[in-house]
Amino acid sequence: MIPTSHIEPAVMARLAARMLLDIGAVHFNARDPFTHASGNKAPTYVDCRKLISYPRIRATLMDFLVAKVMGAAGFEAFDNIAGGETAGIPFAALVADRMALPMTYVRKKPKGYGRNARIEGVMTEGQRVLLVEDMTTDGGSKLSFVDAIRDTGASCAHTAVIFYYDIYPETVTRLGDHGVSLHYLCTWWDVLAEARARGDFDTETLDSVEAYLRAPKSWTPPA
Repeated sequence: MIPTSHIEPAVMARLAARMLLDIGAVHFNARDPFTHASGNKAPTYVDCRKLISYPRIRATLMDFLVAKVMGAAGFEAFDNIAGGETAGIPFAALVADRMALPMTYVRKKPKGYGRNARIEGVMTEGQRVLLVEDMTTDGGSKLSFVDAIRDTGASCAHTAVIFYYDIYPETVTRLGDHGVSLHYLCTWWDVLAEARARGDFDTETLDSVEAYLRAPKSWTPPA
């Protein structure tokens, strides 16, 4: 069913942050920081993949995401919904169902045999494609997916994610320079505010997380 009700983005952000905290998708640990895919150390980790196991939460978040994208991009702006391998695939399927549109997915690289394709499903020249992912940090992986979509002759000017780090100032510019607008539900700042309000973590941990969010490239674990 296509969502027809729209609530304020700030309310969406607060509720999305609450849901991520409720299911234990958010991890804060300053003393024993996490290693991200980039190799950098951080006191934060979010696992949006957990959302697929919570039907009520995933349904609400997908309603939010579709409403936000249609409100910003237009109600008839897309012809195809593409998920990025692998975390974006289930969310793309859920979004495509709500928007009553075809769904495809984009491989990170050609599979190396058969058609050697990066696009799975049917994507045709001239289609306007929405790229759906679970999250974005600096936007880098999105550019590769967008290029693969455009190589088919389709266009891709929008990407939608549940979670956006919002700690690297260059992210939106990087995507914008590639002709892509970013749509998202919540950020680390929303999660931090909700975690403080709920008292989910001790003050020392939350203060260290805030220090990281304000200067991620120079952050070091507390002594």
